[in-house]
Amino acid sequence: MTILAPIGIPTALRALLKSEAIGGVILMGVTLLALVTANSGLAPLYFRSLEYHIGGLSLLHWINDGLMALFFLLVGLEIKREIVEGALSTWPRRMLPGVAAIGGMLVPAAIYVAVNAGQPVNLRGWAIPAATDIAFALGVLALLGPRVPVSLKIFLTALAIIDDLGSVAIIAFFYSTDLSSQGLILAACLLAGLMLLNHFAVTFLPAYLLLGVGLWVAFHWAGVHATLAGVALALTIPIRVQADRSSHDSPLHRLEHSLAPWVAFLVVPVFGFANAGLSFARLDLGSLLAPLPLGIALGLFVGKQIGVFASVLLSVRLGIADLPLGASWGQTYGVALLCGIGFTMSLFIGLLAFAEAQPLQDLVKLGVIAGSLASALCGALVIRLARPGQSTKRG
Repeated sequence: MTILAPIGIPTALRALLKSEAIGGVILMGVTLLALVTANSGLAPLYFRSLEYHIGGLSLLHWINDGLMALFFLLVGLEIKREIVEGALSTWPRRMLPGVAAIGGMLVPAAIYVAVNAGQPVNLRGWAIPAATDIAFALGVLALLGPRVPVSLKIFLTALAIIDDLGSVAIIAFFYSTDLSSQGLILAACLLAGLMLLNHFAVTFLPAYLLLGVGLWVAFHWAGVHATLAGVALALTIPIRVQADRSSHDSPLHRLEHSLAPWVAFLVVPVFGFANAGLSFARLDLGSLLAPLPLGIALGLFVGKQIGVFASVLLSVRLGIADLPLGASWGQTYGVALLCGIGFTMSLFIGLLAFAEAQPLQDLVKLGVIAGSLASALCGALVIRLARPGQSTKRG
């Protein structure tokens, strides 16, 4: 049994890997730009602009709740596609990345809770280090060139997609507050409408998108985080088409291919620039040792590598799965380190956890940046030094 071999990779997944990798490199540059801006003479303008109100919401709010709905829509489309026909379409293919993703979420969360056990307020951020940033991680892999087997990139992508699914569930169940029954009823009616469109095989995308906008409003009104409307919408978009047509003509594939460049090159960079700006004026080296940022940094850097690599090791030793084809243990450990890059989703969960506490948000940014940077640098070094794996599978 070979998990996630590179043979027969769908064209859509190849395109996803390419766009995510390039988008990750752009995200790195945008993050650096945000940090420089927040610590320069432009800092007052930068922070003041984010608080500018449009239609009753701040610009930062529109970015995090509105623009990021497109990010979550793409995440939902990717999850559905991979489960139905891609790298997660069978249980053997789901096993290794699935087990690794679960371990990679539980161990970081446990480390965070242990570090913050004496800080009840901080415990609300337990899920912050549980996320992996697929764009950032694939961006690092792209910089390493062809020394990384394609199967290992597919493994990382599948793991991160399952990780995203877990993060979406966490946001839905733990970070939705003050629920409105009227909003929930409206959301349920709109979801029912979307499901009916799917049931009757309607392929007119604008019909789905129009109901999707209404669903975003209903979620916002209901107290469920509005970005989850993107995931709910994605799961209703048809992926099956008539037998005489290519599967790539399905509404899901068409929407995903149209949306991916906008998310990779606009949505995620704008989110990164708006949220990565951390002023170091009120921080010093000792700030990183505070329980909140320390728990996040250790969760990402230590917890992710332990959770992911130990899960892979256990799965292979028990005969549940094989290593990705052509990958060595050293390369796999390097990828486990890269899973500690939690930038986009970690920052997003941190903003939800401490929405009304700006000082805590600054500490979240510090912990996420420190843990992600350490994971990226060490992961890249390990992969560069690791011996290549064998190209044949074991019998």
